[in-house]
Amino acid sequence: MSKKTNTSINRRDFLAGAAATAGFTVMTASAVRSYAANERIKVGFVGLGGRGKLISGMISKLPEYQLVALCDYFDSVVQPMGKEYNVPSDKCFDGLSGYKKVIDCDVDAIFLETPPCFFPEHVAASVNAGKHVYFAKPVACDVPGTMSILTSGKKATKNKQVFLIDFQVPTDPLNIEVVKHVQNGRIGSVSQINSIYCDQGFNAPPKTDTIASRLTNLIWVNDTNLGGGMLVNSGIHAVDAALWTADSKPVWAMGTSRQGMKRHGDTHDTYSITYMMENGIIVNHRGEHMNNIHEFTCRNMVWGDKGYAELGYMGRAWVRANSFAYRGGEIDTRLYRSGILYNLAKFAKCINEGNYENDTLQRGVETNLAVILGREACLRNDKLTREELIKENKKLDFDTTGLKV
Repeated sequence: MSKKTNTSINRRDFLAGAAATAGFTVMTASAVRSYAANERIKVGFVGLGGRGKLISGMISKLPEYQLVALCDYFDSVVQPMGKEYNVPSDKCFDGLSGYKKVIDCDVDAIFLETPPCFFPEHVAASVNAGKHVYFAKPVACDVPGTMSILTSGKKATKNKQVFLIDFQVPTDPLNIEVVKHVQNGRIGSVSQINSIYCDQGFNAPPKTDTIASRLTNLIWVNDTNLGGGMLVNSGIHAVDAALWTADSKPVWAMGTSRQGMKRHGDTHDTYSITYMMENGIIVNHRGEHMNNIHEFTCRNMVWGDKGYAELGYMGRAWVRANSFAYRGGEIDTRLYRSGILYNLAKFAKCINEGNYENDTLQRGVETNLAVILGREACLRNDKLTREELIKENKKLDFDTTGLKV
């Protein structure tokens, strides 16, 4: 068991933390430079809510990028942001179809920070238009959407477009080192990984008959067909770290879940899930997403026959074994921001050097399928295989009646 960090951290601290400088992976020597040294990447940005505002603000201060077109469903959001970033009003779009107008602008790359129900459509349109694409996790709310992302990502790679799915945990140097030691056998044969994600929950949605009112302030996370639900949207961080460490994907999942906090949305917010991985490792995930006073926790404990390791979004990352020790250290409490900066730097470098390996695609898709598998197994309170999940290809629809086109 690791020592408890001296600093009490919650999810809001991550959102408010100061920016930190981050490195990025070294590209292959054969990468061909496609942009002039002094040429900025012209960005079209779709979705200017909390995370979208944060990332667009970062982009506006980075010399590699130039914001040239913006979109948000709400005109009252996009116009003030356009003034702040010096984007002309005729390049600031709203409504459901505003993203198409952004794509039609003279942009090199599209950034997507909308509710994930829109990602499959927006990503496909961006790739088909020949744009580089940067977007958040989860990549979709259901299996058809996830497989659509896989198709779009493969097409982007084939067409020499950069395609990046933004996770923060795997960008931290301490986490990278821990996973390397685990996969190199330092703790022996790994038998089990314990994954945990707890936070203070999201805004309890108001009782309303319109979808528009649910597209703000992360309220959409409460609706499975809009945001995928709590596990898919948040618990995904811890599950992703588990899959990364195990270097495998689930064969099946079983578990149970419930709605512990009274809310008008349909998402469950309390989970207990067991995954069986292809390589035999057992992953146990538990999570709660209720408005309580518990500090934010996103951790993984890895158990081998010769030692154990820990990694995550916060706290200590380290390895301790019978004949080996990696002291590691405390993960930067600003990882939410520094991880984004790492990915922004990597995205620009890949574009500028013509690197189209797009190494986040497979990971983003497999992690998304894993959390959907866990969500569906819990809803059935039964065992569900990955093969059965994909074969069912269950689609989640949402009604856009009354929304501004």
